[in-house]
Order: sequence, then structure tokens, then C-alpha cells
Amino acid sequence: MFYTIGEMAKKLGVAASTLRYYDKEGLLPFVERSESGIRMFNDSDYEFLKIIECLKHTGMQLKDIKKFIYLVMEGDKSIDDRLLLFKKRKEEVEKQIEKLQNTLDVVNFKCWYYETAKKAGTTAVPDNMKDEELPEELRKIRTQLKNE
Repeated sequence: MFYTIGEMAKKLGVAASTLRYYDKEGLLPFVERSESGIRMFNDSDYEFLKIIECLKHTGMQLKDIKKFIYLVMEGDKSIDDRLLLFKKRKEEVEKQIEKLQNTLDVVNFKCWYYETAKKAGTTAVPDNMKDEELPEELRKIRTQLKNE
């Protein structure tokens, strides 16, 4: 089954202009065109486009995504290169997750802090609490905030 650019964009949850931009940047060499030049997306293109979106969300630049696409088009001789690329992306995503987890920990601490201050009517209460009075999961975060 074939999809128009608008149908595929809707299926992916992106703007049609995004797919046109990808095509202009050379990211869609696999997409067929009708005799009149209209892009005709198929089901396997959808999977490829989902991988492109995934790589974008990892922070990969379009020029590097383009290199990946051409590696795929080379066939089995590029399996090692593609595996290495995804292992590197995995490491990057793990670093991003760690940073986001640290950010979430601080946000959770500050939610607790201001909830406690609101109940007491002053920030002096959470400020003057001893570590053992804090919820255990927040102690380390307060220490990190005070030492940074």
C-alpha cells in the first residue's frame, strides 16, 4: 500500500514539511516516486522513518543520520558499522537518561522542600531540618545541592 506525503506525515505525527525537508537533505533516497514525481511512501518506509525520528531524538545530527541511511543501503557489508553506530547512540542516550534522572531528583527535592515550607508557612523549616529528618531518598540530593 502506498501513502502520500500527507498521509505518511499524519501516520508519523510530523508535518509534511518535515518529510519534504528530509527528502531535500537526502534522507529519503529509498522513497519511490510516481511518473509525475509525487513521493509514494510504503509500509517499509514508515519503519525507516521511525528509525530516523528515533535517531533524531537521541540528538544525532541529520548529516550523521544520512550516513546511517547510506550504510543501510549498502547492505550487509555495513552491518558492523551500523552496529557500532547504534552502540554509540545507546551510550549517548544512557548519559542523557542519567542527566535527566539527576534533574528529576532535584525537581523532586524542590517539590518536597516547598510542600514542607508551605505546610510550615516558612522555608526556615526545611532549611533547618537535620538530614535524618528528611525522607531518605532526598538526603543525598540536598547534600549534592549544598556541596556544588
